[in-house]
Amino acid sequence: MMENTRSITALMMAVLLLHFVVSFSTKTTDINTDQSTLLALKAHVVSDPQNFLTTNWSVYTSICNWVGVTCGSGHQRVKVLDLFNMSLSGTIPPDIGNLSFLTWLDIGYNNFQGLLPVQLTNLHRLNFISMSDNNFYGEISSWIGYFPKLQCLSMSNNSFTGPIPSDMCDRLPTLKELYLSDNKLSGKIPIGLFKCKVIQNISLAFNNLEGILPEEIGNLKMLRTLDLRDNQIQ
Repeated sequence: MMENTRSITALMMAVLLLHFVVSFSTKTTDINTDQSTLLALKAHVVSDPQNFLTTNWSVYTSICNWVGVTCGSGHQRVKVLDLFNMSLSGTIPPDIGNLSFLTWLDIGYNNFQGLLPVQLTNLHRLNFISMSDNNFYGEISSWIGYFPKLQCLSMSNNSFTGPIPSDMCDRLPTLKELYLSDNKLSGKIPIGLFKCKVIQNISLAFNNLEGILPEEIGNLKMLRTLDLRDNQIQ
């Protein structure tokens, strides 16, 4: 009887030890993934005049202590990436899609350029995205609507072209603020834009939009502001 008890105890200890090892290994791998992602972003920054990343983003310190980075208190994964107004120049690498716990992404007021990587759609936890006042270009793809928890999307003052995706609100049930002003967007305002039922503020000013404002705008019961200045909207 005593031997059976000892065997069961030993087995339980072995299982607990295995669980600890696996959990520790997984946690370490996740942290390393976030670190590799941020280092890839750093490598794509070609100008950092104030040395924010150059001197601070080092493999010798925890990423949770890096400037612009906030980690979750429990899982220690990157939760916030705030690089607002750091005068950074460069591009956004596809690796950004590996920050799977990210809820807040602010790269506004920098000099980032190029196309947006589609891997951003992997960041399903995002509730805030600001990439305003940069030099991003290309069309706004339909995948920009693949953020089920997103509340604010700011893409103003870039060089985005083409139409506003007709289905961008199909999967943005929580979007409250949309800022697309000061771009080179063209075409008509799509009816699909008014499927963002809880939206409160929309700015499409200073683009090349045209046509008649769809009557479906009346469906937006929570709308407070709609800025259409300097377009050809009737």
